[in-house]
Amino acid sequence: MNRFFKSAAFRIFAAVLAALLAGSVMSVASRSGSSPVTKFTSMVFGPASKFAGAVVAEIKGIPVSFRSSSYLKRENDRLQTQVDELREQLVDYEQMIHEVEFYREFLELKEEHEDYEFVQASVIGRDAADRFGTLTLSKGSAAGVKVNDPVIYGRYLVGVVTAVTPTGCTVNTLLNPNLNVSAYESRSAEVSYVSTTVELSADGNCRMEGLSPETAVATGGLVCTAGVSGIYPKDLIIGTVTDVVDATSDISAWAIVEPGVDYSQLTDVLIITSFSGQAK
Repeated sequence: MNRFFKSAAFRIFAAVLAALLAGSVMSVASRSGSSPVTKFTSMVFGPASKFAGAVVAEIKGIPVSFRSSSYLKRENDRLQTQVDELREQLVDYEQMIHEVEFYREFLELKEEHEDYEFVQASVIGRDAADRFGTLTLSKGSAAGVKVNDPVIYGRYLVGVVTAVTPTGCTVNTLLNPNLNVSAYESRSAEVSYVSTTVELSADGNCRMEGLSPETAVATGGLVCTAGVSGIYPKDLIIGTVTDVVDATSDISAWAIVEPGVDYSQLTDVLIITSFSGQAK
């Protein structure tokens, strides 16, 4: 701004403005007389007087405009700061709700199964190249975690521990074809086992195999652990039946099961380190 006031353009503008203002004064003064000079002055500087008045008004308005812009910027910065603070509070609130729900389910499960011993763990790693949802958790042998310990989220089975270090462990989820879980369907009580294939795993599904040709398992049925092998306690939820494939080319039918857990969204889990009937 100081550079503008010192420029040649501004000096020329000021000189013209001064001449216009002088003309305005002469025009006003000449209204009381009627000489040729005063008429000429009035004719030339009368319109200039109006123009000069408009220019002066605009100049007077410039500081107000500057003040308004400065005020609006400060107000915008203040509101943006408030928005950022509220956004952070919302994230903290949602995280708190998640933790409260997690611990509520934990307490309910503990009340129903007093024989369960848990270790809470966080998901600290996922292999982007892994197709089967393998997880790395934050707890290991130093916390009492062992190979074949089942991993759960609430009442849902996530998978099983397959490798352990002192400070972490690896978990194969239900989407891993190497996993087999004895299971039953809640409505029909038919017992079989749940596994998956590479093709089904790619779609995020498992299958309950070895069903009888006249199976009563139907869409919407809940599939739970049967607790037969000693690796998984009974009644953990595996998932929901989404389709049943009849025994046309095979001697048995099978059902497509959608796991009850979205492995890509898991942040915290529980590892069951001990339960009644666990295989030693």
